[in-house]
This record gives sequence, C-alpha cells and structure tokens, in this order.
Amino acid sequence: MERCESGRIGLTANELTGETRSEGSNPSLSANPVWPGMAPRVGRAPGCRASSGQGVHVGEQRFWLQTLGCPKNRVDSDKLAGLLGEGGFQPAASPEEAELVVVNTCAFIEPARQESIETILDLDGRRRPGARLVVTGCMAERYGDELAEALPEADLVAGFGVSVLPPAATPVTLGRRPPAGVRAFDLLELPRPAVRSSWAYLKAAEGCDRACGFCAIPSFRGAQRSRAIEDLVAEAAALVRGDGAAPGVREIVIVAQDLASYGRDRATRRERRLSGTESFGGGLVELVARVSALAERTRLLYLYPSSLSDPLIDAILATGVPYFDLSLQHVSRPLLARMRRWGDRGRFMARVERIRSLDVLATFRSSFIIGYPGETEADHDELLAFLAEAELDWAGFFLFSPEDGTLAYDLDDQVDAGLALERLGECTELQDRITASRRDRLVGAERTVLVDGAGVGRTVHEAPEIDGIVRFSPGPEVGSMVEMTITGSLGVDLEAVPLEVPAASRRDRAAVG
Repeated sequence: MERCESGRIGLTANELTGETRSEGSNPSLSANPVWPGMAPRVGRAPGCRASSGQGVHVGEQRFWLQTLGCPKNRVDSDKLAGLLGEGGFQPAASPEEAELVVVNTCAFIEPARQESIETILDLDGRRRPGARLVVTGCMAERYGDELAEALPEADLVAGFGVSVLPPAATPVTLGRRPPAGVRAFDLLELPRPAVRSSWAYLKAAEGCDRACGFCAIPSFRGAQRSRAIEDLVAEAAALVRGDGAAPGVREIVIVAQDLASYGRDRATRRERRLSGTESFGGGLVELVARVSALAERTRLLYLYPSSLSDPLIDAILATGVPYFDLSLQHVSRPLLARMRRWGDRGRFMARVERIRSLDVLATFRSSFIIGYPGETEADHDELLAFLAEAELDWAGFFLFSPEDGTLAYDLDDQVDAGLALERLGECTELQDRITASRRDRLVGAERTVLVDGAGVGRTVHEAPEIDGIVRFSPGPEVGSMVEMTITGSLGVDLEAVPLEVPAASRRDRAAVG
C-alpha cells in the first residue's frame, strides 16, 4: 500500500472510524454516494494530511492551492504553482482572498476521498463571490464526470495534465469536465520551482507496474514512467542551489509509487538480466549516488522489499542516511499471496538483521494493512510477533479499504469491521511502545540536526512530515546543520541542545545503545 502521510507513529482507532470529524455543508453527498466507493462523509482521512495551501495573481488575480495526500501530490502541486507563476500569478494570503481556488485531491483509499470532499466543501464555503473552485489530482482523474456531477460546487474538475486556469487564460477549451484525452502538459516533466524549505521531495517516476490486490493506483496513475536520470540530477542540483529568494535545500527525499523499480521501464531486457538482481535496481543505485553527491542528505521513501538488492542497500548506507522505508503490508505468507505480494516474516527479518549488521544506526519504517480479506487470527498473531522481533522505528497501520476495480474488492472471507479495528488497536499499542523505546535509546547520543524551523529539526532517523522531530531552543538558523546532544525523549519527539563546538562531520557515528 502506498502510504499517505500519517501522524508520527500510526493511526488511532478514532481516526480510522472518523470520530474526529469536521462539519460539512452538503447533506445530499452524505446520504447518497454517487460513484463507486463513495461513503458517508467522515472528516479527515487517516494517514492523509492537508498541506498548507499555496497561493498565486494573472494581473490582479490571485491563486490558492490546497494539497492533500502523499509527497507525490506535493511535488505535483509545486509544479502546478510554478506553471501558474510563469503565467503571471502571484500568491494569495488566504483562500478567502483568491480569485482561483484549486484543490489537489487524494483518492488513495475511502477515508482519503472523504477528506478531499470535506476540503472541497470547506473551501467552497470560504471562497469569495465570483472566485472559481477547481478540483484536480487523483480524485479528478479517477472519477471524472461522476465527481463533477456529485460536486456542483466545483467550477471545473481537471484530471492530470489538464489546465486549471480560467478559460480566458488558456488555449484549452474548458467546460466543467474537459474532454477525455485532452492534456495541456505532462505533469511529471514540468519544471520544478525553487523550494523555500530546508528539504524537498524529488519525484523520480509516476505510476506503477505492480498488480497488488488492494491497490487501485495503477488504474488512474498508469504504468510506471521513470524520468530521465539527467533531468532528475539537474532538478536536484537546482533545488540544492536555490535562487535569489530561496537559499537551497540541504536534504533531498526521493519518492515514487515504486521507487526501487526506478529506471526499469527505461532499461533494455538485456540490461535488466545482467543486473543480477531480483528486480532491476541499477537505475536507482546510480540516481542515489549522483543525488547524494549534491545534497548533504539523501533519503528514499517507498521501497518494495523484493527490490532491496545488496547494491541498493550499499548505496543507501553510503549516503550517510541509513533510513529504510520498506513497503511490507503484512508478514503472513498466505495473506501476502492473496495480496499478490512478495515476502514473508522470515525474509523480512533477514533483511532487517542484515542491514543492522552493516550499520547500527539503520532506521526502519513500514506500513501494514489490517483486516485484508482472509486475514486469520494466526496471521494477526504473526504480525504482532514480527513487530516485537523487528523493533521497527516507525510504522503506520491502515484498515483495509475495498477499492473498486481491484482484486480484493469482492474477495470472500471479509474480516468483520469491529474485529479489524480491534486488531489495529493491538498493533498500534505495541508499536507505540516499541517506537518510544527506540527513541529513548537515542538519549545521550550526539547527532547532526537539520534545522527545519524555529526550534525544530530532524536527525537522519526522522523523515520530514511523517516521523517524530527534534526540539531545541530557538536560535540556530533554518537550513543549518547543527551538532547536538540528545537530552530527552517525549514520546516520538526528542529534545536536544547544541554542542558548544560544532563538528564538521556530515555523518552521525555514535551507535544506538
């Protein structure tokens, strides 16, 4: 399962049942689902976060962009904002001040779709008279006409590559739903504007060639398309270099739906055969090496476990950021077979143990589906045993969401919702204790902290937005790398104080106790 970004450790039972809900304004949508999978509205989606909006004005017009979902969506929004900026748009301070309001939606699982609906309706109520409301992103691409009919509040439903500009500002003729096949641009290949942050995502590919039983992403994101490595390296260099208004990033986070398969679609059959790996990984190994030569930190998210080859492990460790985000989904061999996934508990433990033998600082994150059709009590017990044995630093848990068009949508042996929720509670309770223990072991260690904001930063052990953070007294400049001593642990977060004499090393060498 592709991970939408969650809170620090995982998801609570309340989040998964929608008990922390926001108020809505369209009772017809709540009562009468009108496209496959649309359920009564429930508020914020588990695991999907709403990024702070972006605003951009052609002439005196202003633009506000609200992003939902995963890091890949964040990159898409950055590129859309850059495209609009090239057209003369300038930022709006709030959606209430914008003439054009755009929502980049998430359609990953049902709760994510519900959050997208909530956000659209909220912004519809906040926009100024005469402002246009445009819905784009995964929901727009996946549901198209059905979404346009369900949301009369939206002035335009625009799928991937369809212009979100008002009709007078674009050569493409736009109705509420543009004609199928109309593409004004290739979103994957749009230029990336400078990022005003200490870190940035780098989207290496779009789509996925796998056929996991639970995942609908290939149906609307398409087959995998890897960007040319030279283009990615040039984008990374530009992000690190910055511009007059942005000083450049210190950390690059490489993302894709199936990152470990980067370059496979560009390689010849002979190149894949000669690579000697279970799944072609030569492209990513080269990309990691070249990006890490530019950025002080290079981090990878979303690695399929069977593609974690020895050369790729070595390349990750060589970056100085031994962070492994492995998409496991479960550990029971029979259940993984029903998911059309590779692996089992033994194989996964062998990978974790080998990596830890190479680097004691190795940090692990994964996500797991709870309640997949056919999940037995024995399967659940095996997952709990794996969590206790592996002691992953971070883990997220998701209730199974039946997605129309997937293998699992109408599989037999559906798990009772109450039982699935109970199992999820057991997993999160255990993982919370493990994560807290892993964080406690860092107390007393010295680490290099990348300052992301006033009094807030991260070591190599924390990915931005999804893991814990390091807290310290404000003072160090945003974007600086500061040597600190970890002085305390507060749940998932750490407390630290700067060393009196900064060290020059980019690599943390103190071992985890």
